[in-house]
Amino acid sequence: MTGIRLDKWLWAARFFKTRALAAKACDLGRIESNSLQAKPSREVRLGDRLKIRTESGDFHVDVLVLSDIRGPAAVAQTLYSETDASREQRLKLAAERKAMLAFEGRESKPSKRDRREIDRFRRR
Repeated sequence: MTGIRLDKWLWAARFFKTRALAAKACDLGRIESNSLQAKPSREVRLGDRLKIRTESGDFHVDVLVLSDIRGPAAVAQTLYSETDASREQRLKLAAERKAMLAFEGRESKPSKRDRREIDRFRRR
């Protein structure tokens, strides 16, 4: 096997849930292959460097194995190797997002205890 369609490989490597989503990401310019904007029909070959932008962050990966069959996540992770800089950047952004959630004031429905305190406050 010399090459495989990019959208099929992205789907098999579990970057996207469906091939349609992988193809849409390619059309929107979120996938680069060897520093060139990639179309869904572009062939992926061994050793290609892909830059993939998803909701969970940017991935810079090297293609290690070609597969058009979607398997378990453990098998999908063997299809590529992520660069160390990419992994560190993603983990850093994830930690920042998690920290921001702690600082955001979540407005939710008051509990029964909170409502009682509000009623006591209003009666004064």
